[in-house]
Amino acid sequence: MNGKIVGSVIVISSLVAGAALYYLQIYGFYEEASAELPQVQLVSLTSDQPEPIRAEAIQAIDADSSPIRFRACFETPSSLPMLTETYVGLARATPRNAPPWFDCFDAAAIAAELAAGTALPFLGQKNVAFGVDRIVVITDDGRGYIWHELNDCGEKAYDGTIVGEECPRLDEN
Repeated sequence: MNGKIVGSVIVISSLVAGAALYYLQIYGFYEEASAELPQVQLVSLTSDQPEPIRAEAIQAIDADSSPIRFRACFETPSSLPMLTETYVGLARATPRNAPPWFDCFDAAAIAAELAAGTALPFLGQKNVAFGVDRIVVITDDGRGYIWHELNDCGEKAYDGTIVGEECPRLDEN
């Protein structure tokens, strides 16, 4: 009889821990960030500084637990040809998954548009946090998506490799 009680306690504890872990990963740390979101920005080819672009219907989520949990969606009237002539483009970008309840951000659909060439990635801002860049993707029909991605310095810092002089100091951010 004691074995059944111990086994039941283990199973129930595992179910409670699994449910808590699921809730914390999907819902617990995220907050809507629309009110505190700054303007959508892209890095200019001429000044190498972020500059605001016209953006409407901005929806964003963020979490204090990690600098790469930021996701946003928006709409812009700016055309892709104008954006590519004015702002720093990226050779490639891989969207990060968003929680399923954040409906406007579908990483698989964004990746498919990037692969089809109907969307282009741009650099939104370098080092929004140490080793983390803001990536902005804009589609040919004016939908935009933003997420944070580790840059070379971030990848080195987090995998334990020597960062080197080309990276900013950690206390500068």
